[in-house]
Amino acid sequence: ATVNLRALTSWVGIARLFAIVLSCLAFSLVASTRDFGGPYGTWCMFTWCFCFAVTLLVLLLELLELYPKLPLSWDDFTSAFSMLAALMVFTTSVVFPSTFISSPCSGSKCARQAVATTASCLCFLAYAVEVGLTRAKPGDISSFLSTVPGLLKVFEAYVACLIFSLLDTYSSEAGLQWCVAVYSICFIITLLIIIFTIGRCLTYIPCPLEKMLVGYNALALMMYITATVLWPLYSFRGRNRPNPCGRNCWWNKHLGITFLTIFNLIAYLVDLVYSTRMVFV
Repeated sequence: ATVNLRALTSWVGIARLFAIVLSCLAFSLVASTRDFGGPYGTWCMFTWCFCFAVTLLVLLLELLELYPKLPLSWDDFTSAFSMLAALMVFTTSVVFPSTFISSPCSGSKCARQAVATTASCLCFLAYAVEVGLTRAKPGDISSFLSTVPGLLKVFEAYVACLIFSLLDTYSSEAGLQWCVAVYSICFIITLLIIIFTIGRCLTYIPCPLEKMLVGYNALALMMYITATVLWPLYSFRGRNRPNPCGRNCWWNKHLGITFLTIFNLIAYLVDLVYSTRMVFV
C-alpha cells in the first residue's frame, strides 16, 4: 500500500476529519452522561458511532490507496454515504436535544448534552460540505450517485425509512394499506437502484437504463400523489387528536408520516425533472 497524503489535506479530506472528530466528541459526551436509553437514545448513539466508524474507514482506505481493490464503485459509495450520513446526523441533531435536554438546563450533565448537540450540528455541516464538494458537475454522469438524481435517491430511501419507523397501526383501511404498499414498493426499488449502482450491476440490465429511471420516477411520483391524498384522509377522518397526546401518540406519528410523504413527493418530482433533463436535454 502507498500513502496518499492528499486524502487528508484536500478539502474533502479535511471535511471528513472534522466529521470524525465531531461525531466522536458527540457520542463520547453523551456516553459520559449515561442517559441515552430508549429507542431515541439508541438511534442517536448508533448514528454517531456508525458515521464515525465508516468515515474513518473511508479515510484510511483513501490514505493507503486500497479502495481500487474493492469490487464496487468507490465514488458512488462515498457520495451515497456522505448524503446518508448528513441526513442521519441532521435527524439526530433534532431528536437528541428535543428528547433528552430538559428546560431549564443546568448542571454538568446538561452542559455535556448541549455541547454534544452543538458537535452533532457541526458534524452535519461537515457532511453537507462533503456532499457539496463531491457532487458531480453539470454534464458529468460518471458517478450517478453524486448527481442530483442520485443524491435524491438516497434522500428518498432515507425518508421512507423514517416513515416505516413511525408506522404502528394502520388498521384494516384499504386506503392506508395502499399507502404502506406505496412506501414499501418505492423504497425497495430505490434501494435496489442504489445497491446496483454501487455494485456496478446496472450495466447488465438489458434495456435503456436512463429512460427506465425516468419511467420509474414518473410512476413513483404518481403513486406518492395518491399516498399524499389518501394517508391523511383515512388517518384523521372522524378521529380527533387525543388529549393528552404524548411522545408516542398515534396522532403525532400519523401527522409526521403525512409531512414525510409530502417531502418524498417533492423529492420524486425534482428527481423526475432532473432525470428528464439529463436524458432528453
